[in-house]
Amino acid sequence: MLAPAFVDPPHASQSVFRCVMEAMARPGLPRPLAPQLDAPAPLAPAAAALALTLLDYETPFWLDPPLAAAPEVREWFKFHTGAPLTTDSARAVFGFVADPARCPAFERFPAGSLEYPDRSTTLVLQVEGFDRGELLALAGPGIAGTRQFRAAPLPQDFRARLIANHAQFPRGVDLILASPDAIAGLPRSLRVLESN
Repeated sequence: MLAPAFVDPPHASQSVFRCVMEAMARPGLPRPLAPQLDAPAPLAPAAAALALTLLDYETPFWLDPPLAAAPEVREWFKFHTGAPLTTDSARAVFGFVADPARCPAFERFPAGSLEYPDRSTTLVLQVEGFDRGELLALAGPGIAGTRQFRAAPLPQDFRARLIANHAQFPRGVDLILASPDAIAGLPRSLRVLESN
């Protein structure tokens, strides 16, 4: 049986969208988000809420192997969002990753162009929490001074990926990390400071 979507779609979508905007405006600061959704495994409820809010029939999206291998997940996306699924990461406007430790290289996704930097991918990475993992010092727009950030699981080379991603600015991918009860935004504009 197909898992349901939001009980009150207009209000729920508005609430999730505000949460996303706050998360991207204040990089690395987790914002509470624990939607009452029964998403099909391995799609996490927070990632499902982001999909319901951000996808539409004109928004190609990509799924990592664990999500793509689950027929219930593919059907859920198709029924509730109408968005076209693509197996080509180079065409994805959004990418959903249930196994972030094995997230493909960011270079596999569109980074936009100097003329159209908005034509890039936003990756949604499902993480277990924001209380473990490598400690990163972040700086940039939306951060007064520096901000400490950690999340897990993530790729072993995550720090290097973020540094390389920022070096392309204004090009680059944007990231939204989704835990069971919160999301955090890591836009391409942020800088990762050298560890002491």
